Amino acid sequence: MPFLTKSLSRRTVLRGLGASVALPFLDAMLPAFSLKGIAAARPAHRFLAFYTPNGMAMEYWTPKGTGTTFELSPVMEPLAPFKDQIIALSGIKANWNYIHAGASGSFLTGTARGGTTEIEIVADTSIDQMLARHFARDTQLASLEMSMDAPANAGACTGQLSCAYTHTLSWKSPTQPLPMEWNPRAVFEKLFGDSGSTDRTAREQRLHQHKSILDSVNDKLVSLKRELGSGDQVKVDEYTEAVRDVERRIDMAERQIDLELPTLDEPQGAPAVFEDHLALMLDLQLLAFQSDLTRVISFMLAKEQSARPYPQVGVPEAHHPLSHHNNIPELIAQMSKINRYHAELFARYLARLRNTQDGDGSLLDHMTILYGSGISNSTQHSGENLPLLLVGGGAGTLKGGRHLRFTDRPSMGNLLVTLMDKMDVPVDHVGGSTGKLPIDTLTLV
Repeated sequence: MPFLTKSLSRRTVLRGLGASVALPFLDAMLPAFSLKGIAAARPAHRFLAFYTPNGMAMEYWTPKGTGTTFELSPVMEPLAPFKDQIIALSGIKANWNYIHAGASGSFLTGTARGGTTEIEIVADTSIDQMLARHFARDTQLASLEMSMDAPANAGACTGQLSCAYTHTLSWKSPTQPLPMEWNPRAVFEKLFGDSGSTDRTAREQRLHQHKSILDSVNDKLVSLKRELGSGDQVKVDEYTEAVRDVERRIDMAERQIDLELPTLDEPQGAPAVFEDHLALMLDLQLLAFQSDLTRVISFMLAKEQSARPYPQVGVPEAHHPLSHHNNIPELIAQMSKINRYHAELFARYLARLRNTQDGDGSLLDHMTILYGSGISNSTQHSGENLPLLLVGGGAGTLKGGRHLRFTDRPSMGNLLVTLMDKMDVPVDHVGGSTGKLPIDTLTLV
């Protein structure tokens, strides 16, 4: 029977030609000779920001009741299987409320200010980048910044302010917004391409030949599996098959784009169908978390001012214009269909996280997820009572199954300070915060 005399490192990486493949959490990574579940290593705590744009149909979002007896709203109903790991938050206000720029610009920064012109770009360091600096010593990638929309590198997008505010959540410093990657191929290469190799020619040759990254490490995988127990062998097989499946789907998307748009110089790797593109991006996130390649991801389901229609749920109108519904009930109801569909897509991802084993629990158990928008009533660009959820077990730090309603109008920055505490990376302040937000009590009045 295969048996390792010493435990595998949590950061075990198999290297091949221009590629590196990290492994998921295996029993063999527990301390050698320990009883499973007794001497298990402390699980990695991961952070995900999952942003939805253009505000919310608040009449359909806000839960009924507070504390543990609250009822999920129509928009939240798809999240019912995860209610025990959800903290719904009401009454929190944005620190910087300037139409769409302040919505995404302050979501993770808590900044109380922004630029005043197209070329003045200023906010505050976002918490994902604070966490990235902390976890950089433990993971191959400090963080991933991902979006479903192509970046805008220049110009004004909202209120004569830079497109940087509407196209990213992540700020490395008060004057350095980070681009969000929308190309699945680029994310895949960042995760599995060997960034430490100086042999760029070999890497480019492998890509040119469309050789699978897994093929380049196949011999090492076979050798490793001989030393693993049967349970770990199954985990490795499932994980590598998931990697291969994502790579296959990206290749297919690139070939299809190349066929449909023969004048395109470089295939972008993003499927034309929104759901197909999203599935790839979320699968890449799951692989990154599962293999501990990163513990910090910020993700925009769509950029602020997104005009994407959703005919698949009966909303052929563009999202952003519809969000300016002028409080007309029929239009708000249409808006709520988009909000609910976003929650359905998010729920499917949560199911994948819950079904992915991670040490003595699941990935969802060991994650803190901030879900929501930087605008509430979108027709007014309101920064009051932001639609926010905390989801996941927080590696034991979050107590779900509650709705907290704050009446003293605490700021988003205060919530961000508390999240840094929960991630065991305490800071004095984030942006314009004035303290911590108490989220461990049942309800506040």
